[in-house]
Amino acid sequence: MRFINDVSSPSQTRPLFPRNTKMASLPLLTRLKLLMFDLITYMSTRRDGSVNQLLFRLVDSKTSAPATKRINTVRVSTSDITIDPSRNLWFRLFNPATPTSEPLPLIVYFHGGGFANYAPDTKHYSHLCCHLAAGTPAVVASVNYRLCPDHKYPTQYEDALDALKFIDAKCSDVLPANTDLARCFIGGDSAGGNIAHHVTVRFLEKMEQFDKMRIAGIIGLQPFFGGEERTESEVRLTKAPLLSVKQTDVYWRDFLPDGADRNHPAAHVFGGGGVKNVEYPASLVVVGGNDPLQDWDTRYAEWLKDCGKRVVVAHYPNAFHGFYVFPEMPEFALCIRDVANFVRQQLHSN
Repeated sequence: MRFINDVSSPSQTRPLFPRNTKMASLPLLTRLKLLMFDLITYMSTRRDGSVNQLLFRLVDSKTSAPATKRINTVRVSTSDITIDPSRNLWFRLFNPATPTSEPLPLIVYFHGGGFANYAPDTKHYSHLCCHLAAGTPAVVASVNYRLCPDHKYPTQYEDALDALKFIDAKCSDVLPANTDLARCFIGGDSAGGNIAHHVTVRFLEKMEQFDKMRIAGIIGLQPFFGGEERTESEVRLTKAPLLSVKQTDVYWRDFLPDGADRNHPAAHVFGGGGVKNVEYPASLVVVGGNDPLQDWDTRYAEWLKDCGKRVVVAHYPNAFHGFYVFPEMPEFALCIRDVANFVRQQLHSN
């Protein structure tokens, strides 16, 4: 079961999410994958908790491009586009073969991993973006940005904005001809959801620098926000799979400027004006009932609503953090469907 609320609609109440949902029995394949994730994390973690990028790259399962993958009845072709080789800034393009040549929206996607892990060619992120491209349908550009601890704030936001500028300037050279850049969605999961928020604000503040790109909506899958306080879900979900509060503390430590705490605006977006003075587009916020970050995600959605912005919240009571890279989970298909519905709704309303 999932709960979907448009929290900006006056006809609906504020979302009330279950606080005592027990973890459903996970598929055996999921349990095995979680054990592998734990092993990879253990092998690539330094004593201070930071990620050893060299070791992590050795065990991170990759996919190559160009390639073609069939998702149900849709063929999705992939290719890699270089933006700036000096900083390893590039994106993987996912192009669905649709029956007609009608314009397709663009989803610019930022992967998760605590600002410290993964890339667009990581196997499970390539698989996710293939499904997003086929299921929406949309052209998807999954951006590779520099990682912590070697590159701290605001490097990831700068890379993200430069990727948008490159796509805007070079769209006719690097995107399929039927890509509609005026119907662009900025998306991401976890840390990538955080990047999606901040790069959208930066885009809107500098929109005069963009010729063709316009943002029609934001897609945040369990976006990574936080603060110095411990929320109820962080205290309660100490044994949730894949992500612990201890890990999130290390991610923030390695990402934020030296000497900053978790109330820094990059993590704690709720303190400032933020989106009040810009035309921030409608947002989809996906929340997991077994995710320690769920209270921050709920607060983020409510904050956007209080700023006068439209928000659609999709809540999956049994979903843990990162469920969207486990295609055997029932919530995976629901998430792809909810993203597709959100995109179609925004295109129709615009």
